[in-house]
Amino acid sequence: MAAAAATIGVASTVNAATLCDQMPNDPILRTNTTNQAAEALEESTKPTPSSRPSNYIQATSTDEILKVATSTDLPIEEKRFNEAAQKARKHAGGLKLFSGNGNMALSLEIAKNLGLKLGRATVGRFADGECNVRILENVRGKDVYVVQPTCPPVNDNIMELLLMVSTLNRASARRITVVIPYYGYARQDRKMQARVPISAADVARLLESMGVDRVIAVDLHCGQIQGFFGPRVPVDNLDGGIVGIDHFGGKDLHNPVIVSPDAGGVYRAKKFKEGLAYKYEMDDVGLAMIIKQRARAGTVDSMDLVGDVSDCDCIIVDDMIDTAGTICKAAAVLKEKGARRVFAFASHGLLSGPGNERIAASKMEECVILNTIPSSPQREANDKLVVLSVAPLLAQTIFNVHAKKSISALFK
Repeated sequence: MAAAAATIGVASTVNAATLCDQMPNDPILRTNTTNQAAEALEESTKPTPSSRPSNYIQATSTDEILKVATSTDLPIEEKRFNEAAQKARKHAGGLKLFSGNGNMALSLEIAKNLGLKLGRATVGRFADGECNVRILENVRGKDVYVVQPTCPPVNDNIMELLLMVSTLNRASARRITVVIPYYGYARQDRKMQARVPISAADVARLLESMGVDRVIAVDLHCGQIQGFFGPRVPVDNLDGGIVGIDHFGGKDLHNPVIVSPDAGGVYRAKKFKEGLAYKYEMDDVGLAMIIKQRARAGTVDSMDLVGDVSDCDCIIVDDMIDTAGTICKAAAVLKEKGARRVFAFASHGLLSGPGNERIAASKMEECVILNTIPSSPQREANDKLVVLSVAPLLAQTIFNVHAKKSISALFK
């Protein structure tokens, strides 16, 4: 049996005549070959001088495939297209994409953009509520990407992600990259008072201890979260603002001003302003900031505006909207100061509690968020809420990482 298997294994590297000589009376081929039959078969397969060259390939090497793809009969543009397509297929050969239950719609959209199918896996619950994870296909030696935002229910999604990473490691995956569109616990990034955890760092250590090789995230609440992972786990913090820039660049904005709702978001607002000015040649884009005083977490006591917004179209730029109290109050302050129209953009629309209703009743013309968090019927019924897709950006990032290309080039 072993000898037969070894003979079959070299079938792709020999011609038909040699195969028939080596395997007489083979039960799989169902042939009773002789030397005369083999010679006749070899003669019949030789091309005649007048015949056109055959496109049949015996070997399966990428070089042979590219030779056929770049046939002299094809136009130049079609040759280039075929070469690019073959190169993409070659890079995608070892790529596997899996998803937890955090945001299945986004995962399917990413897979569609990559031209792949989601990997087959079971991510469910046992009768007692424990996570049940099982990978249903071979991942040995593969470059695996797991898409799982740690949005509500936060703890369930984190546990699913940890167990999926553990399962893939035990299944001998070559490299595991977790794609976390929304990073839960990100706001607990430092000790603001005594006897509290730094939860963002603790989640990072959990992921690192399970054997994650790389992390791809979208608009982390603060940049230092990248440093919570060790040097062996690089973190790519994607700027979701470029999706919003394309959306607002197509609007007829009058005296646009980018507004940061707090002092910590000024850098984010400045990058949004520079991107809008550079890509759409808007030289008159202004920058303003709102200084807020919180009575307690989730409650804003007072707001003061730094900058002039009179007769301007304002865009409030933030990384997330939770209960929408801050952003709705900021819109009201801007209107009081003479703003013409008020828009808002945030990468993550949590919209916890009364968030959706507050946006619907706010002074804003439009509130734009990304689909890093699953949508709901209540959100879709809100006319002021616009959801943009971050799937093309994530798909391109995954491909660039897999093909060892630059990621920073996506943001230039």
